[in-house]
Amino acid sequence: MEKKKYKFQKETYEIIGACFEVHKILGCGFLEAVYQEALEIEFKRRGIPCEPEKELPINFKGVELKKKYYPDFVCYSEIIVEIKALSQLREEHIAQVLNYLKATKFELGFIFNFGERSLKYKRVIL
Repeated sequence: MEKKKYKFQKETYEIIGACFEVHKILGCGFLEAVYQEALEIEFKRRGIPCEPEKELPINFKGVELKKKYYPDFVCYSEIIVEIKALSQLREEHIAQVLNYLKATKFELGFIFNFGERSLKYKRVIL
């Protein structure tokens, strides 16, 4: 049986691998900022292009809003990576990533939760 190919397959694998490495070393219990800093180091170590807290404009009916979006990371210039350190992810966290995708016109985003004993994540596709 042939595996189904999807856009950003290689990039997805690399991003997820980096997140698992950070969680494997740090475990759960730290603040989100700790995971964000460690993940930036791991992305760079693995050669994953990333921009932490990159300012992204949001447009409404052709007008750029004053409010901007600052995702935890933009990887490969078009994949949003949000991180959390919570006891569990909830639907509103996934909806947040989906809204960011809609606002930026990006097609793929991830939300990773480092706050659980094993790393949990959701792939969000627009």
